[in-house]
Amino acid sequence: MTEFHATTIVAVKGKDGQVCIGGDGQVTMGESVVMKHHAKKVRKIYKNTVLTGFAGSVADAFTLTEKFEKKLEEHGGNLKRAAVALAQMWRSDRGMRNLEALMLVADQESILLLSGNGEVIEPDENFVAIGSGGNYAYAAANALYHHTDMNAEEIVREALKIASSICVYTNDNISVEKL
Repeated sequence: MTEFHATTIVAVKGKDGQVCIGGDGQVTMGESVVMKHHAKKVRKIYKNTVLTGFAGSVADAFTLTEKFEKKLEEHGGNLKRAAVALAQMWRSDRGMRNLEALMLVADQESILLLSGNGEVIEPDENFVAIGSGGNYAYAAANALYHHTDMNAEEIVREALKIASSICVYTNDNISVEKL
């Protein structure tokens, strides 16, 4: 099976309350072939009140995003309840267990990381990053958040630019969604 290195996603809740999720556009097949430069891996869902970003298999991520939006509908837009419901389904459903992706979801109140292990993690900080360049983007977001007056969108964009300068699976074709 060919391995796809899929992306870097960063979410930041700014000091002014603005919430942003951004991602790069690169999809890499194997260790050396860039298959796509302008993939969009962040979206607004549920009446434009929730942001999502994914790292991993694109098809799996679209499936998870659709299921998550259904859970948001079932739970009246409650991000945490919908996230827990999706994580429980993801972990227990035989078909979903094989989905390979991580998701970041956010609304005005919270940022959450969802995984196929049934984890729903609310980070201690007002920022988080996932994907191939996630560690680089997280370190950049941490420094920018704590040592500049940049807003959430500026931090997301700059953290992704920094990650793209270090990680071969991350490019600087950045897309950002904000609330």
